[in-house]
Amino acid sequence: MFVPLTPIRFLNRAVDLFGAKTGIVSGDLQFTYAEFGDRATRLASALLKAGLRKGDRVAYLSFNNHQLLEGYYGVVIAHGVVMPLNVRLSTLEFINILNHSGARFLFYETEFVELVDKLRTECPVIEHFIPLDAAYESFLNTGVAERPDAFQFNENSVAELFYTSGSTGTPKGVMLTHRTLYLHALSVAGLYTDIETMVDLHTIPLFHANGWGHPQSSTMLGVKQVMVRRFEPGSVLKMIDEHRATDMCLVPTMANALLNSPELAKYNHSSLRCVMLGGAASTPELVTRVQAALGCTCIAGYGLTETGPVITNGRLKSTLLDQPESEKIRRQAMAGWALPNVEIRVVDNDLKDVPRDSESVGEVVVQGDHVMEGYFRDEAGTEAVMAGGWFHTGDMAVWDEERYIHIVDRKKEIIISGGENISSLEVEKAIFAHSDVYECAVVAAPDDKWGEVPAAIVVLKAGCKLTEGELIAFLQERLGKFKMPRIIEFTEEPLPKTGTGKIRKMVLKERFWEGKAKRVQG
Repeated sequence: MFVPLTPIRFLNRAVDLFGAKTGIVSGDLQFTYAEFGDRATRLASALLKAGLRKGDRVAYLSFNNHQLLEGYYGVVIAHGVVMPLNVRLSTLEFINILNHSGARFLFYETEFVELVDKLRTECPVIEHFIPLDAAYESFLNTGVAERPDAFQFNENSVAELFYTSGSTGTPKGVMLTHRTLYLHALSVAGLYTDIETMVDLHTIPLFHANGWGHPQSSTMLGVKQVMVRRFEPGSVLKMIDEHRATDMCLVPTMANALLNSPELAKYNHSSLRCVMLGGAASTPELVTRVQAALGCTCIAGYGLTETGPVITNGRLKSTLLDQPESEKIRRQAMAGWALPNVEIRVVDNDLKDVPRDSESVGEVVVQGDHVMEGYFRDEAGTEAVMAGGWFHTGDMAVWDEERYIHIVDRKKEIIISGGENISSLEVEKAIFAHSDVYECAVVAAPDDKWGEVPAAIVVLKAGCKLTEGELIAFLQERLGKFKMPRIIEFTEEPLPKTGTGKIRKMVLKERFWEGKAKRVQG
């Protein structure tokens, strides 16, 4: 029998099998899965009554809360496309993304009211602005709870749209279908253990790749999901204790913040069983420290917005259980090996596998059910990364005889700061917009807290006297805070270039990294 693959089936399953169980915890509020299902279906009905059409994009400007999670299902039940926005972007970035997406609905937390006032003027395509307060509850009450029928959905239609941080200088909308989300959730669910007592702490924002990879799996399995509205080490440690959390995902900077929190010893974290690391570089040393301090297993993984996101995990294969502890830790810190439903290779420019010797470097390419449908309204961009029937990640890696992947560099000029991807081209474009700038380059510089940060080397036009403070003030209107250069150097010397006039960024970058460990990503 053919039944469409859609995450809506996960919600139905949770309501049927775990209806009386506390499913969602958001601040002081708790909802059983039956109540959560009721709210999600009423949201769908309310959206349809408000005029939502099939395929309409519904944007969310929100931190982690139950309303955003309700949107993951309610919007999709209404045959819309849910589109969580990165709340750390600048006003101009929001305007560009919302206008490009054509979103007709925007749900927002009230702390963004000043921003929303600007969006009302700059984004005329948005017809409905709905605050996530009492007005949201009133909106929900206009809907009727009705169980969705999986047969009413096209599994190949787009269900979610996530805009990347702009790896090529312009954010791209990644389209994920019902089928992709369903099969990705099944793969991720295979990583879960002791499901009956599992408590999933959503520490990473649901608008971030590492954040939205878990909700469908946890809903399908009836796992208690606890929303962390904002990451703050002390409050996260308290929530682990209060809710007896067993599992959570962290970027390395989050893990480091927890380990160095003065409140680490104040709370009981003995319930923790697994910490997943992703989004940025991990190391065996960090894995060791997490396991020692939190008393749980710590495993790194790898994925991209375009791959659903998770495609590999550093869990130990059965063939490696007899390895020394140091070797196990080393592999747990790697990008790891492929999850079900995807095939991953490391290839040369001719799409031929490089030797699996942990030394030969190639590009990571992916094929399978986790890969996006394409970039929204960007056929050329889609074709560029889907060459040869494989999705080209732009990440350079080595692999070994066990097919463990280890990322060694980025083909694209991406800066990974605190788990966020920052396009050097995008930052350069913003700097160039200043009339006093002659040329500039942005590269990654090491940083003890964030792993790496943007560093800008700027050459001014003759006779200009631009200061660092003036340039920062200029950029604050054009870039999200996390994309701002943390280092700005002015020089009168022309930037080094190749014979064709291209700036030699590697030359500029090397002096920042001199004496530092080479950047890797786990």
